[in-house]
Amino acid sequence: MLKTYQKYIFQNFFSKFILTTLVFFSLTIVLGILEEISFTKNLNTSFFSPYFLTLLNAPITLFEIFPFIFLLATQFLFYDLFKKDELNLLKTNGLSNFSIIKIIFTVAIMIGLFNVIIFYNFSSTLKFHYSNIKNNLSSDNKYLAMVTKSGLWIKDEIEEKKLVIKSNFIKDNFISKTIINEFDKDFKLIRVIQSEKIDIKENEWIVYNPTITKDNLSVKKDEPIVLKTNFNHEKISNLFSNIYTLDIMRLFDLKQDYEKLGYSSDEIHIHLLKLFTTPLVYAILTILSAVIMFNINSKHSILFHIIGGILISVLIYYLIFFFTSLGNSGKIPIVWSVLFPILILSIISIIGLININEK
Repeated sequence: MLKTYQKYIFQNFFSKFILTTLVFFSLTIVLGILEEISFTKNLNTSFFSPYFLTLLNAPITLFEIFPFIFLLATQFLFYDLFKKDELNLLKTNGLSNFSIIKIIFTVAIMIGLFNVIIFYNFSSTLKFHYSNIKNNLSSDNKYLAMVTKSGLWIKDEIEEKKLVIKSNFIKDNFISKTIINEFDKDFKLIRVIQSEKIDIKENEWIVYNPTITKDNLSVKKDEPIVLKTNFNHEKISNLFSNIYTLDIMRLFDLKQDYEKLGYSSDEIHIHLLKLFTTPLVYAILTILSAVIMFNINSKHSILFHIIGGILISVLIYYLIFFFTSLGNSGKIPIVWSVLFPILILSIISIIGLININEK
């Protein structure tokens, strides 16, 4: 009998999770289509382009809102159990509050593992293709910044000149061991600039002690020269830091490339830690939602629980954002920037579990 009721809770929670996921996936699709139609309206694209782009981007968006989905799915489960008075029936047949929560905790862990191992890698691959297509469609396709094992590469175009830039090291607002190939609009080489230190804080780069090669003649200058570009330190960082386009293995590779280049890998480190703790976060949020449901009036409407779930999600979001900001700024260790929110939510959930198991 006990196993039958365990199976019932398992299936009931899983069905609520799937239903909630489908609702939010549908909303993501609708909003995505509107956004992509706005993006492609002045571009020479096919009728199906906005829909195709939306399908490529929707899975990674869904992955980001899964914690909120878990909160709502748990609330809907207990709302259903309260409404049908099934909770008392479950307890009569030997299931304690803790036993019920343990079942949905297990489901959350299983779904979390699936999402990290399979769904995230799948959705990040789609996001990668989505970003490439949008980059090719937009006017920014002539600009590019990326990190490879050989260093930082930048493609730029300004004042009818094309620049191909390769640098071995970046730190703060400076790049070093840099080679700048400058071409005309027909891609004919004009000159090559080499420098050990370039200030890239602004769009007008300050190139210190440059060696300029033109027509096979090299001249080293003691005075710095100014090089106009479309890039500065902030733009470079933004262009090649879209980590949601990379699966887990590529994230590890990029982290090593960043460290070799001297560029901060903190963002990738935090992202990887968040991925690896995802199953635990899902489980803790499920427990937290269950604890709240056990401690509020079960006669409230579904709308009340939805609004409550939104408020809880907002509070958790700002809690995580606060500690992530501290980690990125170096005020606390990166590991703790991820673990502190989990620890706080765990303590609240454990206290709640102790209280409701007495009921």
